[in-house]
Amino acid sequence: MAIPYQQLSAEALDGILEDFVCREGTDYGDYDVSLEDKKAQVKAQLADGSAILLFDPIQQTCHIEMTRVLRSHGWSGGDYGRS
Repeated sequence: MAIPYQQLSAEALDGILEDFVCREGTDYGDYDVSLEDKKAQVKAQLADGSAILLFDPIQQTCHIEMTRVLRSHGWSGGDYGRS
């Protein structure tokens, strides 16, 4: 289920962003990027629509995915509240 990130409190969004950028496998290559910069980059992707916040009500988890990846799997976008 896609969730408009703007509907979250600042604290909730910050927690989701921090969890996402700290997950194993999130690699920024040979560059040292601060936690705040990583979160700002992902928030900018949410703001420009290149990434989307997803919520799985069964597992009660959030994930952030690139919209191009979702579209390559048939997601039409713009249908918040529906997966």
